[in-house]
Amino acid sequence: MIITTTNSVEGRPVREYKGIVMGEAIIGANIFKDLFAAVRDVVGGRAGAYEDALRSARQEALREMANKAQELGADAVIGVDIDYEVLGKAGSMLMVTSAGTAVELS
Repeated sequence: MIITTTNSVEGRPVREYKGIVMGEAIIGANIFKDLFAAVRDVVGGRAGAYEDALRSARQEALREMANKAQELGADAVIGVDIDYEVLGKAGSMLMVTSAGTAVELS
């Protein structure tokens, strides 16, 4: 499955547009994980535990989107956009969404 933020795949014209596909992943912030991450994981201004959780959520959202495209018979998703949103009381959860157009390429 080709996944790209561009509106086309060079040298591969779109044969058929299958529709918009989306993937979502929500991760909750564990209070103990947050406290320990703040104390031991911040090195050079970066929080590794948070980065790992965010990376995992992004990969899950993209995987879900690709699976939905495959169900439609697509072999690529073009024009992909990834968004992040904080949810819940005091921003206790993070939602990652990915959306694009499922297409069949020539």
